[in-house]
Amino acid sequence: MRTYLDCIPCFLRLTLEQGRLLTGDEIVHRELINEATKLLPRFSLGLTPPRMVKEMQEVIKRRFPNCDPYKMVKDQSNHRAMELYPMLKEKVAQSEDGLLTAVELAIAGNVIDYAAKNNLNIEHEIQTILTGSFTAEQKSVFEYDLFKRDLAEAKTILYVADNAGEIVFDRVLIEEISAGRKVIVAVRNKPILNDAIMEDAVFCGIDKIARVISSGVDSPGTVLEYCSEEFLKIFKEADMVISKGQGNYEALTEAPRNIFFLFKVKCPVIARHAGSQLGNIVLKKI
Repeated sequence: MRTYLDCIPCFLRLTLEQGRLLTGDEIVHRELINEATKLLPRFSLGLTPPRMVKEMQEVIKRRFPNCDPYKMVKDQSNHRAMELYPMLKEKVAQSEDGLLTAVELAIAGNVIDYAAKNNLNIEHEIQTILTGSFTAEQKSVFEYDLFKRDLAEAKTILYVADNAGEIVFDRVLIEEISAGRKVIVAVRNKPILNDAIMEDAVFCGIDKIARVISSGVDSPGTVLEYCSEEFLKIFKEADMVISKGQGNYEALTEAPRNIFFLFKVKCPVIARHAGSQLGNIVLKKI
């Protein structure tokens, strides 16, 4: 898993990126970087990336209270993904294995991650998703048969969402797995990077097909010690937990229960940990 030293460049980049989204004042940008840098000696070597980002995010919040740097980016992603929704549904309907296609689309949607790619071209990523298909090599870690087996036995499913925009692709999968089952979808409690919050879930119609709750966290990954009692109860009692994205993978791989992780590999360290390759898609039970 990623370590303290692996993450320092990324976290400083995120701090600067958010500063630039909020103001064009380079003096403020420098001050934010200086404040963020002062936090580094306080972090232990074993601190997970989601915890580190949560701490560093406080630097932004102190300077820009109640601001959501990625609000415009998230809105753009949500609107464009909703325009694609009918095409995604058609792609599933025309597939020989609708569930498999829905799983692949949900993971492919994980590429809509502005925080991981600060020069994200949404249209390019979307066209790649719609026209592309995954090779066996790209699915080297893809436990679909196990996923189907556990799904057949599950009555309640907790689906831990990741990014705005991407949540529309999740909707397609949720609709495929919800027949005869109770699905609860968890989103972040407050804005953090481009992660989906309740507002995004409602805009994208998730509340129409599942119960939507806040996990209680404002970290870019579902760190259990920050979660609400409601979430923890559902997390413990659900027959099946599906987790989207690398942040949730880093936060939940050592959780005290089995979880299916769905994500696109965007980091070489995560690739090694998951036994996959950079750019591949992963469906893995841990």
